[in-house]
Amino acid sequence: MYPSQTNTQSGPITVLAGEDLSAAEGRLVKLTHDTGIGEVLLPDAADDAYGILVDGNVDAQEVAVQPLDAARNFRATLKGTCNPGDKLCLADESVAADKGKLRAKPVAAGTYRIIGIAEETGVDGQLVKFRPYGPIDETVAP
Repeated sequence: MYPSQTNTQSGPITVLAGEDLSAAEGRLVKLTHDTGIGEVLLPDAADDAYGILVDGNVDAQEVAVQPLDAARNFRATLKGTCNPGDKLCLADESVAADKGKLRAKPVAAGTYRIIGIAEETGVDGQLVKFRPYGPIDETVAP
């Protein structure tokens, strides 16, 4: 029906893990490659999150990733707390245990990449419901 759209799909995709993601379900991942072969990694602060890891695995094995889409909401692991309407960005990637988690945009001075908007109240470690937004960079003045 749409010849320019052959071999496309909606929903989760299968791709290789570029690091051990066996305990990272519910975290955001970025899409990248290793010598031209697609893989996903936990993102750094300046990275754009591609999707939510829905089925993790060890390095170089297949994982399932649900690409982000503003037409629907998602659940991702929260660091800290949030309220409905809070802008969410990646948690501090310098803390290995927090990579790929979301947090409410800090009030501390800095520039933060907004990934989504919280749609419910959330507590630390919860899979909080959010709607993708952006990504856009927002600066908090000192």
